[in-house]
Order: sequence, then structure tokens, then C-alpha cells
Amino acid sequence: MKTQAEVVTQARTIEQIVQGQLTSDGAGVKLTRFFGHHLQRRLDPFLMLDAFGSDDPDDYIAGFPDHPHRGFETMTYMIKGRMLHRDSQGNEGLLETGGMQWMSATRGVVHSEIPQQKEGIMQGFQLWTNLAAANKMDAPWYKDFQAQDLPRFATANGGEVIVIAGQSHGVQGAVSRPTTEPLILDIHLKQGETFTQAIGSAFTIFAQVYEGEIDVQGQPLKAQQMGIFAPATQADGVVFTAKEDSRILLVAGKPLNEPIEQYGPFVMNNKEQIYQAVNDYRNGLFG
Repeated sequence: MKTQAEVVTQARTIEQIVQGQLTSDGAGVKLTRFFGHHLQRRLDPFLMLDAFGSDDPDDYIAGFPDHPHRGFETMTYMIKGRMLHRDSQGNEGLLETGGMQWMSATRGVVHSEIPQQKEGIMQGFQLWTNLAAANKMDAPWYKDFQAQDLPRFATANGGEVIVIAGQSHGVQGAVSRPTTEPLILDIHLKQGETFTQAIGSAFTIFAQVYEGEIDVQGQPLKAQQMGIFAPATQADGVVFTAKEDSRILLVAGKPLNEPIEQYGPFVMNNKEQIYQAVNDYRNGLFG
């Protein structure tokens, strides 16, 4: 695929390195949470990033039975494994190795995510992105993408970039969203290879290294670490170099600068809206 160069004249530096915290969710799925409540303001419009990865079926086999969401979007990216999605809107999709699913829960969805394997590795990410107040009560939608549906391009030194959302090097990603304008890239670099990505100064940016180690303006970022890029008025992107063969999830988005009120799987703008969400769910109004 023909690509365009990304020019960065002032690269951002790393402001903070985050170590993920081991936790569990759903029916006992073990995962690593890189951020949630405590960083939501700083990482606006993003609400949560979880990574899961295990070859022990006991860590994932029970999956995520029926549970509700309202007020935000989820992106689930399956690096390895198979998981079945079903929801109250009648959608069903099998997420397989290399695939991605995007769900906009908006005014309310009940869904389940159940592994379709009894052995082997299950590895991937789930990212929550907030919705603007004006869109939180829109109609829900869902779409899944197989690995071959995700646009990608080769780097000059034999690496590869998978464009999940947004645009990189002239390649349009699988998903484009208004308002928050997310950029989500799965970047695979060979040792010594440098990657450059132009990103506007107003955008929130973070990167999670899930294999290898990279150098960001002299700051090392190692596997299982997430780096938050510092804001800078004149900055126009990020540049990093792989110190060894590496894989990185790079995420950027435009802040909403709106109040955030979260109660479990409901993310709204005030407590009254949360009370309404709970009542609507209890009254079976999520489809």
C-alpha cells in the first residue's frame, strides 16, 4: 500500500510511565488494567485500557457474561484467540486472531463476550472511549472486523503498522469517529527502526508497549509499561525507536473537556443521569 511520510518537527516526551495493575473482571477473567478512574481526566477522552493475555484457560474461560453499558464506546482488539460477542440489539460476531470489534453503547446495550476456545493463548486489549454529552443517548451500533479487514502498511525496515482507527501515513483506518477523532495503531517494529507519527498538539496521547522496548526522546519504555506523552503547545507528533523487536499500541484522541460521572458500566455527565441509567437497565430498557 502506498504511504505518505509523517513529518514531526517537535516530538512529545514521556510525562509519566504507568505500570499496569493485575485485576479481574467479568466472571473472573484475569487482566492488567493500565488506567481507569484515576487517569480519566488526564487521558480524556479515554476512560479505561485493559490488556489480557494468558495461555491458562482458567484465566479467561468464563469470559464476560451479559452485562450493560451506557454512554461510551468499546474497542476490543484480539491479538490471539477467539471470542463471541452477542448483544441486546441482535448483533453477533466472532472475534478471532488479529480482528477487532467496535461497539458504541450510547443509550444502552447489554452484551456478552465469551471465549470460543478451551486451550491456547488468549491475548488482546479493550479500550473505552467516552462519548460527548450530545451523543450519549444516540442509537447503539456495533461492527466487527476480521484481521484481513484492518488496513495496514509496511515500514521501510520490515515492520508493520495496523491502522485500527484514524489515519496514519496516508492510510485510513477501519474506524473513523467524529468529535474524539481517535487514532489507534498496532505498531510492529524491527530492532533499530524509528517510527514517526504526526498528531495535533491538542490531542491526548499514550502508548502501551506489549512486546520489546522502545526509546522515546531518550526515555526507555519497556514491555508491560504504558507511557503518557506530555502536552506541549508546539508539539506536532511522536517519534520513537525500537531498542529490540517491539510491538506497541499507540492511542491518541481529542479531549471532550466535559464532566465525567461513572458508576461501573455507565459513564454519563452527572449523578442524575447515572440514576436514570440504573433505573432504565433495571426496567429492561436496554433492548
